[in-house]
This record gives sequence, structure tokens and C-alpha cells, in this order.
Amino acid sequence: MNRPPPFADLLQPRCAVSIVIKALNEERNICAAIETSLAAVARVGGEVVLADSHSSDRTVELASHYPIRVVQLRNPQERCCGVGPQLGFQHARGEYIFILDGDMRMVDGFLERALAFLAQHPEVGGVGGKLVELNTHSLEYRERGLRAPPHLQPGEVDRLDGGGLYRRLAIEEAGFLSDRNLHSYEEFDLAVRLRSRGWKLWRLPVESATHYGHDVPPYALLARRWRAGYVCGLGELVRGAIGQPHMRLVLRGMRELRLYAAVLAWWALLATLPFWPMPPLARALGFAALAALPFAAMAWRKRSWSRATYSVVSWCFAAAGLVRGLLRPRRAPRAPIASQVLHEPPKPHEMRARHYA
Repeated sequence: MNRPPPFADLLQPRCAVSIVIKALNEERNICAAIETSLAAVARVGGEVVLADSHSSDRTVELASHYPIRVVQLRNPQERCCGVGPQLGFQHARGEYIFILDGDMRMVDGFLERALAFLAQHPEVGGVGGKLVELNTHSLEYRERGLRAPPHLQPGEVDRLDGGGLYRRLAIEEAGFLSDRNLHSYEEFDLAVRLRSRGWKLWRLPVESATHYGHDVPPYALLARRWRAGYVCGLGELVRGAIGQPHMRLVLRGMRELRLYAAVLAWWALLATLPFWPMPPLARALGFAALAALPFAAMAWRKRSWSRATYSVVSWCFAAAGLVRGLLRPRRAPRAPIASQVLHEPPKPHEMRARHYA
């Protein structure tokens, strides 16, 4: 039986909702994220926790002007997508936890709708809404908009990408909020761990948050994600699921695994084709045809060479990242993350003292 983290019992008393904002160098966006979060919890009762992954800009300085808890990762070498939510959860007191990125803004009214839904459906462990993407000109986000997956539609879903409101009880049954080893796919990992224990996930037909995605050129973004380890997430997810009850859900839900396995097979064919017992000209022509095949197939499907090229190149980055992630060493995901509390919100009696001063 999974036990809650040892620090969970120390955070008393509980409040209704904790909005955990995970951030790294978000000085341009952090004030809006905090202000909309404070407005949201003011209507339902709760707190805001900023989980900072050792920002080098003014993120922490700006955040410390607000009545929120600011906690920071001690070791910047541990930065990854899975660390932020778990770091915030360590310091959160809410019976319900909402995860928000530092470049997002909460939408008025979502928490009330989500809490009412969870109260009426005790079998549901987490509920999300519609994430409104404001960057409509980036190639990556245009591609996402053209193929919105089923888990972004209202109703029961298999994951809550883009943030959701989770029951603390469900998180503790699943062992932890997010796997500190993951450089991506942390929301899917939480989803499969919850679902393997019988919890359901639901997406409401209402807006939950807004987001303005990266303005970085698409190929520069791929290079950045390689350097940051983001592309390793799928391999890290699979490695962490080996031997666990949720492994079958990972294999069933990650259909891109088949695609990236096909890319690896394509590379293997290209690497071995020059050694096939064929005339040199036939080998050269075969190599050229095999190398061009994915690009031609995607260009026919998308009716665009630029979109086709980006798709194939991104597959190659992801396939290489899959292998790299499978080989990365792992830390114990339930172990406390080394952190420091940089700022605490004033206590109620301090607020009253200031009011009457």
C-alpha cells in the first residue's frame, strides 16, 4: 500500500485548494499568473504556492511581493518538468491541488465548477477544463490545433494535459504528484498512476486557463528541447513504468511509441542498406528512396513540404530522445526534493494586525 510522503502530515491546517505555479525564469508572466490565481482561490478558500526551479531572473523577487508561499529548488541541476509540481506539492496544504505553469493565467469561475463536479463525483480523481492557446501563429501550435486529440475533448479522458484540479487523496494513493525524473509527460504519468488505481479523470466544457506558447522558431525549439532534456521524457516515462501496475496503460496510451519505434527501424535500415549484397548504383538509389520516403509521404498527407519536413525532423528528435531517456539514471520519485522556503504569506492574525495598525 502506498504511503503519503512523510512531509504531508506536517502541513496543518489544511485549506480547500492549493494552486501550485511551477516556474523557471518567468519574470514577464509571473505577476499575471499569481494575480489570477489569488483571485481564483479567494472565491473558494485556499493558497498559492510558487515552485521555482532556481530562476536566474526576477521571478522570485516579483513573486515575493504577493501573499503567497515561494519555495525554490536547491539544486538547479535537478531542473525538469517533473520536479516543479512535486516541489510545490511538498509545500502545499490544499485538499485539492491545481497545477499552473508560470506562463498561464487562471480563468475566473473554473475552480468553482471543478469543485462542484468533484463533490458530485467521488470516483473522479482529477478534473480539467479547456486550455486556451493564444499563440495561433507558431508552426508547432498550428499543428496541434489541426489534430486535437480525444483527451482534450469534454468528458472522461485518459489524461489532463494543460493542468487540472486533483484530489489530494487520489495523489497520495498514487504515491506522488509528479515524477521528479521526467523531463516531459509528467501529466500523463500522473494520469496512468491514478487510473491504474481506479480513479477517473474528466474534462469539463469550460475554460480553465490561458496560455501563450513559445515564440521560438520551431527548429530552434527542437534544439532547445534536446539540450534541456525535454525529448527524453517518453523514454523516462517508459523506464519508470517497467514492472509497475500502470505499464499497460502507458503502452496503450502512448501511441507515438509505435511511431518512434518505426523511426528507429528506418534509421537501422538506412544504416545497414549500404552493406546489402546489391550493385552500388542500386544501393545508392535504394538509400535515396528510403531516405526520402517519410518526407514524401508526409508532404502528400499535409500538402506542405515545410510542415512535412518539420514533422519528420521532430520525429527524429523524439526517437533519439526516447533512447536517451531509457538510458538515464533514476532518482527515487517519492524522496523529498531538496528545497528552501523563500517567502511565506502573512498569517491571519498578522493580516488583522496590519488592518488595525
